[in-house]
Amino acid sequence: MEFFNKGKAVKLRSHLDKYLVADDDRETVRQSRNGASWKARWTVDPVENKSQAIRLKSCHGRYLTATDVPFLLGMTGSKVVQGDMDPNDIASDWKYEWEPIRDGFQVKLKSWCGKFLRGNGGTPPWRNSVTHDDPHTSSTQNWILWDVLEAEELPQSDSVAEYLSSLSGLSSVSDEVLSELGSPVSIKSVNSPKVSSPRFSFKLFYRLGWEIDDRS
Repeated sequence: MEFFNKGKAVKLRSHLDKYLVADDDRETVRQSRNGASWKARWTVDPVENKSQAIRLKSCHGRYLTATDVPFLLGMTGSKVVQGDMDPNDIASDWKYEWEPIRDGFQVKLKSWCGKFLRGNGGTPPWRNSVTHDDPHTSSTQNWILWDVLEAEELPQSDSVAEYLSSLSGLSSVSDEVLSELGSPVSIKSVNSPKVSSPRFSFKLFYRLGWEIDDRS
């Protein structure tokens, strides 16, 4: 499909107007309102000899993976995580494959077992969770529908590091930021005793093109 060209970066937005994001633990996948975060960018990889299938690679270099592990025991829906492809286990490559199916102006992403990527709502632990499942009721039919938005490619981390080091008035940057410079993502906070003005902090986020992470 034209939405999913090779090497293209996309964002997937659920029926809740939240985006599919890859968390910093390099395993969890969830929904967030912060579509400006690099964690909401997914790179499209084609599947050899399967023209209808794609893989989606997160900003951490791991793939959107449909497991056979129940999200909650005794409940419908299985976990979707970030996973690494094992070159020595070609027989399991199907776990990383998704088939995009157009539904009007939106798409459904079908997993290896015929179920669909689903953005869940409701109360915790369902809130913001992502599973692959079937819509069992008419009220959940649109839970498997996703808007596909084109996204810019990830920037070079060197330019980010240079900008941070050139800032005057900042004596330190949080460990979270420093640990993620190799794979730029959204900043939750910048902790520095010399920064007393919240207005300055938000200006910094804006100039970097980053947003505060929103887990609502």
